[in-house]
Amino acid sequence: MADYAAEGKSLARIDGKVIFMENAIPGDIVDVKLTRNKKDWGEGFVTTYHEYSSDRVKPFCSHFGVCGGCQWQMLPYEKQLFYKQKQVEDNLSRIGKVLLPPILPIIGGSVDRYYRNKMEYTFSNKRFLLQQELRDPTISSRQNSAGFHAKGIFDKVVNIDTCYLQAEPTNQLRKAVEKWGNENDVSFYDIQMHEGFLRTMQIRICITGEIMVNIVFGYEDEEKIKSLADYLLSSFPTITTLLYTINTKKNDSMYDLLPRVFYGKGFVIEKLSAEPGEDFYFKIGPKSFFQTNTKQAERLYNVTKEFAGLTNTETLYDLYCGTGSIGIFLSPRAKKIIGVDVISEAIEDAKENAMLNKIEHANFVAGDVVDVCDDAFFSQYGKPDVIITDPPRAGMHEKLVRKILEMEAEKIIYVSCNPATQARDLNLLDEKYMVEKIQPVDMFPHTHHIENVAKLVRR
Repeated sequence: MADYAAEGKSLARIDGKVIFMENAIPGDIVDVKLTRNKKDWGEGFVTTYHEYSSDRVKPFCSHFGVCGGCQWQMLPYEKQLFYKQKQVEDNLSRIGKVLLPPILPIIGGSVDRYYRNKMEYTFSNKRFLLQQELRDPTISSRQNSAGFHAKGIFDKVVNIDTCYLQAEPTNQLRKAVEKWGNENDVSFYDIQMHEGFLRTMQIRICITGEIMVNIVFGYEDEEKIKSLADYLLSSFPTITTLLYTINTKKNDSMYDLLPRVFYGKGFVIEKLSAEPGEDFYFKIGPKSFFQTNTKQAERLYNVTKEFAGLTNTETLYDLYCGTGSIGIFLSPRAKKIIGVDVISEAIEDAKENAMLNKIEHANFVAGDVVDVCDDAFFSQYGKPDVIITDPPRAGMHEKLVRKILEMEAEKIIYVSCNPATQARDLNLLDEKYMVEKIQPVDMFPHTHHIENVAKLVRR
């Protein structure tokens, strides 16, 4: 293996042809079976390891390579950061094709375990069996399990013993619900037949100490729901909010469902610290979006604040603002904050978060930026001096890029979770803007995901 490519795949070059594969790292010597074979490239999987790379380390999780998460545990964390930095550099230069400054060294996580504030577990009546479990007569694929979907398999769940992504009581809670379900002869969900009672569970653990649990059931059964809820509250007195949701749909999406409060206030409060003595609090409900790594979110937002260079005189537009976290984080140094997001529920959360932090110079508007930001909008709120854009993985629609070019703000701070689409957008913005600073930030250790912040200034 010679290098890493996008999405965590390794690549090798053979007679000018590029071969992509999973489960290998640079330095491995392997045999590969091709599943796709084109003229200039191929894709496949490793069949035999002849020699392991000297960089390999033993994964600390017993479920590594099976559950689909933490794809890079076999790499030392410093090597993960090296390849993530390289991924940003390669994407911006190869796809962006714009003049770039030296890219700042990646900001790694202060911890590489227990960093997630939110987890979602699945309950299933079909268990994914490991090779060694196939010969164990006490374990069956028709056994109830609680954990994560097996990698590449939609209808079977890996029965998780210990997950290292979220602090306790996350594993204890999952095992308690699984135990209650088995002891009370409750049906676990069958994703093929679309039937069963126990379906999924979301757990959010905040650095404020608040814990929110939302259990999703396949159908209504008041007696069973109360029995489980009472059991959890008596077993886990640290739970501050317990909700349940009935989902009779064929998919697990939450956006059109109504979580019901069984205990507590129905939400949790999370805290982000900008600097000593400057804390911001955020109300997070069961359907709210919030950065899943709280401590790295502080680092990411501090980079954004530094790049924005606000002097209390600027009108700041926060595009794709979600629940308002970036705009609120930067609000003490802005004259005015204007947040825009197409999801109306997120905008309502943003308004509540502004009130929670006693911020009176922020306005949050629901709608598509392309449609909302017209002359009447600018007349009401003023044109932006600084634009912050934090789009989803697909990046910005070309119409939005054109709209941003029309706005002619002095600075754009582009926060991206996908350097490839960010590079494409930087190429389009190059018409009026030059890239002045680039800072990668690792939000998800042991995965191939990477955040990147770019500062653009008007030519």
